[in-house]
Amino acid sequence: MRNLIRTTDFDRETAERVLDLAGRVKERTKRREMSTVLAGYSAAMIFQKPSLRTRVTFDVGMKQLGGHSIYLGPSEISMGVRESVSDIAHNLERWVDIIIARVFAQSHVEELARVAKPPVINALSDEEHPCQVYADFLTLKEKGLKWSEIKLAYLGDGNNVCVSLMLLGAILGIEMRVGGPKKYWPAPSYVEEFEKLAKNSGARLHLTEDPREAVRTANAVYTDIWASMGWENEAAERSGIFRPYQVNSALMAEAEKNAFVMHDLPAHRGEEITDDVMDGATSIVFDQAENRLHVQKAIILECLGFSTEV
Repeated sequence: MRNLIRTTDFDRETAERVLDLAGRVKERTKRREMSTVLAGYSAAMIFQKPSLRTRVTFDVGMKQLGGHSIYLGPSEISMGVRESVSDIAHNLERWVDIIIARVFAQSHVEELARVAKPPVINALSDEEHPCQVYADFLTLKEKGLKWSEIKLAYLGDGNNVCVSLMLLGAILGIEMRVGGPKKYWPAPSYVEEFEKLAKNSGARLHLTEDPREAVRTANAVYTDIWASMGWENEAAERSGIFRPYQVNSALMAEAEKNAFVMHDLPAHRGEEITDDVMDGATSIVFDQAENRLHVQKAIILECLGFSTEV
């Protein structure tokens, strides 16, 4: 059994195995031939933040694999306030087989993983969002792109999604561009980590404050909300700062013809992305959302040691 706490917890061999498994799981799901390999298994889903995609896809995913999940929202569990993270971990390990945590602080999910005996999956933290980017790369793979062919431009805040895209991209060997104000670029430690991983994969990273430079010749353009959960108090200020990085038809004209448009959702339409682009023919936004279900099933199977049984 293993944890997925940081995007780099899976090496390239494991990452590709998970993505291949997700594809097989998806095919079986479409044929209504879901495996019940997790019959008798239970997952605790700790959610400090509201969610649509993460909650539904993990819940449905466990059920499709024959297992069961229990949702633990802020009213049921308050890590570090009502009860210590360590005590929560020790309780849950007596009842469930896997822990899925969507938290504010990366330190909380790391402590859960350090203390609890069952595997722990980071379903989102302030630092990384590994489950989302596995769905993103599964989607690009389905569109026929090989890793070495991907030129992915990310526009906006260098947040948890941007960081995880960088790190998985570095593992797989893509070309990654990040366009945004320098103040909001990913932390230097993540850039250093990218460069270390790139020595083995051949990945490339380019940071720029010029949005057009970022998207020029890109075959996938990705954006996210400008003020993630926890930064809502900066929403008005950030709206002005990030306005030049809006993904609109004029900016997309700089990208490769028929470049894919990506967003992890929820989207603030009219802010980081315009309706015509998000609803356009090359948008794969809802394909990404669909693939959260299948890739997370593959991650659960990998963490529980069932990746070769489905």
